[in-house]
Amino acid sequence: MIENTRGPSELDQVPDRDPEETAEWAASLDAVVAAAGPQRASYLMRRTLEHAERAGLILPRFLESDYVNSIPTAAEPLFPGDEEMERRITAWNRWNAAAMVTRGSRFGLGGHIATFASAAWLYETGFNHFFRGKGSDGSGDQLFLQGHASPGIYARAFLDGRLTEDHLDRFRQEPGSGGLPSYPHPRRLPWLWEFPTVSMGLGPLSAIHQARFNRYLHHRGIKDTGLSRVWAFLGDGEMDEPESTAALALAGREGLDNLTFVVNCNLQRLDGPVRANFKIVQELEAQFRAAGWNVVKALWGSAWDDLFTLDTTGALVRRLREVPDGQLQTYATRDAAYIRQHFFGADPALIEMAKVLTDAQISECFHTSRAGHEPRKVYAAYRAAVNHQGAPTVVLVQTVKGHTLGSGFESRNANHQMKKLTGREFRALRDLLDLPISDTRLDDELVPYAHPGPGSPEVRYLHDRRAALGGPAPARTFHPVALPTPSAKPFEAPALGSGNQEVATTTALVRLVKDLMRETDTGRRWVPIVPDEARTFGMESFFPAFGIYSPVGQNYEPVDRDQLLYYREARDGQVLNEGITEAGSMASFTAAATSYATHGEPMIPFYIFYAMFGWQRTADQMWALADQLGRGFLVGATAGRTTMTGEGLQHGDGHSHLIASTNPAAVAYDPAFAYEIAVIVREGLRRMYGAKPEDVFYYLTVYNEPRIQPPMPREPGVEDAILKGLYRFRQAENHHSAADVPRLQLLASGTAIHWVLEAQRLLAEDWGVAADVWSATSWSELRREALECDAAWLQGGKRVPYVTRALAGAPGPVLAVSDWMRTVPDQISQWVPQEWHSLGTDGFGLSGTREAVRRHFGVDPHSIVVAALSALAHSGTIDVQTVREARARYGR
Repeated sequence: MIENTRGPSELDQVPDRDPEETAEWAASLDAVVAAAGPQRASYLMRRTLEHAERAGLILPRFLESDYVNSIPTAAEPLFPGDEEMERRITAWNRWNAAAMVTRGSRFGLGGHIATFASAAWLYETGFNHFFRGKGSDGSGDQLFLQGHASPGIYARAFLDGRLTEDHLDRFRQEPGSGGLPSYPHPRRLPWLWEFPTVSMGLGPLSAIHQARFNRYLHHRGIKDTGLSRVWAFLGDGEMDEPESTAALALAGREGLDNLTFVVNCNLQRLDGPVRANFKIVQELEAQFRAAGWNVVKALWGSAWDDLFTLDTTGALVRRLREVPDGQLQTYATRDAAYIRQHFFGADPALIEMAKVLTDAQISECFHTSRAGHEPRKVYAAYRAAVNHQGAPTVVLVQTVKGHTLGSGFESRNANHQMKKLTGREFRALRDLLDLPISDTRLDDELVPYAHPGPGSPEVRYLHDRRAALGGPAPARTFHPVALPTPSAKPFEAPALGSGNQEVATTTALVRLVKDLMRETDTGRRWVPIVPDEARTFGMESFFPAFGIYSPVGQNYEPVDRDQLLYYREARDGQVLNEGITEAGSMASFTAAATSYATHGEPMIPFYIFYAMFGWQRTADQMWALADQLGRGFLVGATAGRTTMTGEGLQHGDGHSHLIASTNPAAVAYDPAFAYEIAVIVREGLRRMYGAKPEDVFYYLTVYNEPRIQPPMPREPGVEDAILKGLYRFRQAENHHSAADVPRLQLLASGTAIHWVLEAQRLLAEDWGVAADVWSATSWSELRREALECDAAWLQGGKRVPYVTRALAGAPGPVLAVSDWMRTVPDQISQWVPQEWHSLGTDGFGLSGTREAVRRHFGVDPHSIVVAALSALAHSGTIDVQTVREARARYGR
């Protein structure tokens, strides 16, 4: 009798219309348990539920299946290729990958051998039969390849003629020309790599959002991506990264059947087993199934077929389910006697099974026979994945890490750190792979590369298969498509100012983007991205005007449908309202920012977020964005340490510009006024989407503090100075006074310019000091240009940095003020000819009114006055007693 451990309220929640029939079903199950045992009862229940699921009945889903292949051998489709030819191709690739890393080890450069050794057939089967190239209909497939497998990808590009021996010999030797980057880096090798994947976890997250963005383009009518598939190749250890599983539910929820994950389950991560005491395949299966994915397991090779045929009681399947991964790895390194004792000896039925198995059979099964090393089983799994509709698919494929590299590598904990093979090991590898490499060629200390010849059957077969699939892969193509220049109209309002109305720079930017999205030629190219804070940033008007993207449209009546700014979802919606996920938002931004290359369709992503939760939280993704040559606008809203009133320590951003300055592709600005924003955005559109597009992206910080927005000054050269990073916004009213009037220069960025303007007034009225106010729109761009000038000096040039020229002759010391750490403005101090002083918001943020917090950090107008007088006293312009008087007057 099966005991019920649940309370009666759980069982009786749904009324039983026929208790007698229910009792009969329960009695039948009890009878099976009594007659055939619990294993048989479990088997029948599992098969019944599987049948019910296939029939479309609504039942709780199975989260785990048996630890066997999802596709039985009898159900495998015919293999369409020449298996022997593909084996030879794979052999050449294995050899050259190992040779490349081993030769590089002479220089201490390292590299990874074991990953590709385990995954070689996972890639080769895809390249020969599944991965669509850029010359096929649509955009081809997008391949997120495992970073540590890059030697194998280079080896295949060498075989197909796209790389030479010289290229391979410069693996990880990039200075100069012709060197190969260690991992997939589009910025370093832009004709080959599309996606940087070696920062673990970013690959799977990016792949999901890439597949989702493909659908977005399709549903909005911008590009037919119906034939494009995203493939992501991952390691089972990589799945520990939170980003790896962060968006699984999104893919399942939106039914992204244009997406396939291939998780190479060699059961090892860098230092040892992934789940030594548990089973990573079963864990991943449950995670993916729970998220709505189709799961295909390809675990055991054909040598296991005879064992499963002998398993008439299910004892083998049960034993495979209960053995932890750490023990499976041990079996892979031990002899048949050990396996007979410790695996088969655990069950009487298995003891009988083992009696009819030879030691050779047992060793083959437990040492090397994995589905991932057999092209027929890999092909069957991939075919099932691409044929499945309505949900994304994950292929959990089992391999041996270090396969073919010898007993010193295979399934060993340390194999990830092994960087070379010995001459003896290369001879054994040659014999195993059956390659025509003579012993004389192996007598040299330097192992040779090997190639069957450009006209060989292997190379012809490889080229024929790739031609049938649309050209070489992986490959990145870029055909420049310049977008039309926006009309002048959207930029007119910011240039005129806001009159008497107070407007936050966040609002000014949002209004500008909204107007640009209404442009006839380019409006549909904008991709607004926001992590569930659209109303915070004043973007609720985007909802009815442009729609929120949803692949299913809107299947409900929104609660605010009778209001003007109602919440509208649509299949062709333009806004990506991502929910509370900055990582997901950045992944969508990257997909849109690189669409110009991936799909030949330039898009203009505009991602706005709480500044504190941008660079601090997702800087790794922003680095990958730069690697991927992405273009677009990142916007840190509610920027600065002191503008988030009442929010406290974890909301006050005083350092994002410092982090942004570390990214060579980031063009960062901290504009103070609406007209500055307009000038910067217009220039950004020109640089990123004009006739000669640059591989940069823009970072703008904007503030939630309403202020009067002045009109743009009419002085010639203002726009150019805004873009360079510094211009004089307001001269001191008494700047023509007698020479004995104390003078100084006040530099400010962002919202700090308003505090500085007030300090300018106080200095003049209370202390007779004439101060000029400069708007520093970009500290980092000033520094970048100054560094270029320094480099030119080293080459014999005579370039003077712009910041030096701009401030040349300006009287008095310089005091720089911002809502950032002092290190941000201090970036330019060495190129400022005057005596340098700075104020900033170093330290943790805290709750309070803006005024109180600014006084705490010493950046309020009164503190600025005291600091300015102190700078004048330090330079000998005024007496130190004046500083003491100011401190007493202002309580500083």
